[in-house]
Amino acid sequence: MTTALDLTAVKARQQVTWASGDYGAVAALIHPISELLVTEADLSAGARVLDVATGTGNAAIAAARCGCVVTGVDYVPELLARGQARAEAERLPVTFVTGDAERLAYVDGAFDAVLSVVGVMFAPNHERAAAELVRVCRPGGTVALASWTPQGFIGELFRTVGRHVPPPAGLRPPVQWGDEGRVRELLGGAVSDLRAVRREFVFRFGTPEEFALFFRGNYGPTLKAFEALPEERRPELHADLVELARTHNRAADGTVRIPAEYLEAVARRTADPV
Repeated sequence: MTTALDLTAVKARQQVTWASGDYGAVAALIHPISELLVTEADLSAGARVLDVATGTGNAAIAAARCGCVVTGVDYVPELLARGQARAEAERLPVTFVTGDAERLAYVDGAFDAVLSVVGVMFAPNHERAAAELVRVCRPGGTVALASWTPQGFIGELFRTVGRHVPPPAGLRPPVQWGDEGRVRELLGGAVSDLRAVRREFVFRFGTPEEFALFFRGNYGPTLKAFEALPEERRPELHADLVELARTHNRAADGTVRIPAEYLEAVARRTADPV
């Protein structure tokens, strides 16, 4: 008999995972993804913007620099506190709120634009999260997403970790959001004029070992995978991460340059019901 996947329990574990390590250090590296997405979303000054699964506020802060009225929502208070400190340092009026991407506490059509950068893709219930994104966006508004692709470097990172610590049976991979067909399926008739472009963000490190140590210490999913393994098996995962970096390295100067593909999707909210 197959046991149904407990998505509530999965989400609770995810909250602990993303609060571990120092995701802010990872977010600081990938901030350019948010800047580019906000540029492509073509936000207007004064627009009401919601950044879903904001983390430490990359997309929220980028939108605030455009003069938008921005709210960032995430279910990890520790990350929101980091985002608040960043916004205050730049004197940007961003509102950070604790909340669930699958149950956004806003009325229908409350925002002119809804964004998420490698955030909402981790919600366990893909359909519910997608429905919430479009529900709180007004008709004619913008939905803009950036998600790691299945075939890209981060997709391979997840598969590498998963060979050592398998994800819960039945849980759909978050990188499905990086597949154009899947995003069109998730957003469905609730959006139109969806433009999807594959882009690359480049991770740069001194050595493959430096990459492995950085992700082991800072990136919650990797850190928790190491913690889940018996002590004697942890060197195997570390070695696989080092080899992963070597395999994907495109630098010719002795350092590490790893292109990581992601899907940028920008669409217009229609007046059709979800």
